[in-house]
Amino acid sequence: MPNQQFHILHVEDDDLDALNVQRMLRQSEVVTGIEVARDGVEALELLRSDRSDLHNLVILLDICLPRMGGLEFLRALRADPSLRHLPVVVLSTSNLDEDKAMAYEMNVAGYLIKPINPERFGRSLSAFVDYWANAELL
Repeated sequence: MPNQQFHILHVEDDDLDALNVQRMLRQSEVVTGIEVARDGVEALELLRSDRSDLHNLVILLDICLPRMGGLEFLRALRADPSLRHLPVVVLSTSNLDEDKAMAYEMNVAGYLIKPINPERFGRSLSAFVDYWANAELL
C-alpha cells in the first residue's frame, strides 16, 4: 500500500452507520481524520468553508439523505470548479441500477452497498488508495 494518507468526509445521516464506518476507517493506516456531514447541504457548506482542507480529501457518500440527497449533492459538487476534482465513493443501501448509473455518470470512484463487510471494505479502500496515488488524485 502506498504511503499516501488522506482524510474522509463521510456524508451520512444514520448515526449507527456513521459509527460503524468510522470504526472501520480508524483501523486503516492511511486515514488521518474523519468528519461527518448529515446531508448534502451540510457537506457542501463544510467543503466551501475555510475550515475544510480539500487536499487529500475523499468523500464517502450515502445516496438516501434528507434535505439534499446524494445524487443532488454529486451534481452540485461536480458543477463547482473548486470541488469537482474530489474523489467520491458511494456507500449506500441503494442497489438501484439507475442510482448506480447516475452516480457513475458523475464520476464516482466506486459504489459500495451497505451493510458492508469490514474485510471487503478494507480491500476496497486499499484498491481506491492505490488507484488515487498512482493517478495522483490525492
